[in-house]
Amino acid sequence: MQEGDEHIRTLAPRERKLVTSAVLPGIAVILLWCVYFVDQQLGMDLYRFGTFPREPSGILGVVTSPFIHGDFEHLLNNSVPLFVLGWALMYFFPRLAGRVVLASWLVSGVWVWLSARASYHIGASGVVYGLAAFLFTSGLLRRQRTLMGLSLLVVFLYGSMLWGVFPIVPRISWESHFWGAATGVAMAFLYRHVPSAVQDPRPILWDDEDEDQGNEDDGPTDTPPGAEDDEQGAGLWRSTDTWSIGPSK
Repeated sequence: MQEGDEHIRTLAPRERKLVTSAVLPGIAVILLWCVYFVDQQLGMDLYRFGTFPREPSGILGVVTSPFIHGDFEHLLNNSVPLFVLGWALMYFFPRLAGRVVLASWLVSGVWVWLSARASYHIGASGVVYGLAAFLFTSGLLRRQRTLMGLSLLVVFLYGSMLWGVFPIVPRISWESHFWGAATGVAMAFLYRHVPSAVQDPRPILWDDEDEDQGNEDDGPTDTPPGAEDDEQGAGLWRSTDTWSIGPSK
């Protein structure tokens, strides 16, 4: 009985952490939906407050563009991954969550303003790509089963996000996706020594470490191959991120 009670007591804080980690991402998504419906009901044409590269008035969009979406599909495509990835970031990296979000938001936005096409770049896709890249890279760098499993989940659910960083579809702001992902990777390397809030009981040893330990004079090693081939599925997620009225700008 005592062992069972202790097990329940150890699970309770984790369950509370799961709930509290979803609060801020949930509030962020609700705010996006509120802005969208206000824009639709009042006809405010908020796309004008998006990031318009290399125009002095367009630099305001670095701050405002993640809150603005062109249509319902655009909003929905950003809301689901933003909530899931935001929850994961808060759960695994509560100490770094604010810095990662701000960097994915502002740093990528500045680079979009400096280098992107002359069009209104709107939507939270840059932040989404930043969070996904940070979580995926962090899982690989830390060699933790939990984070690596999360990384595979990110790839499985949002695997098609990889194509969003290439100029394939004209209406998609691949610049926002590219700079968001680049910022996420950079943040993962910058904070690679900061431990995650959820730790594995035992570290992972890579199979390629056998090469460093093997010597020609020694006998054959009895280390099993242990190479696992993980199949990474590609999701069908996509996100539009530019908005133009009339001719393409």
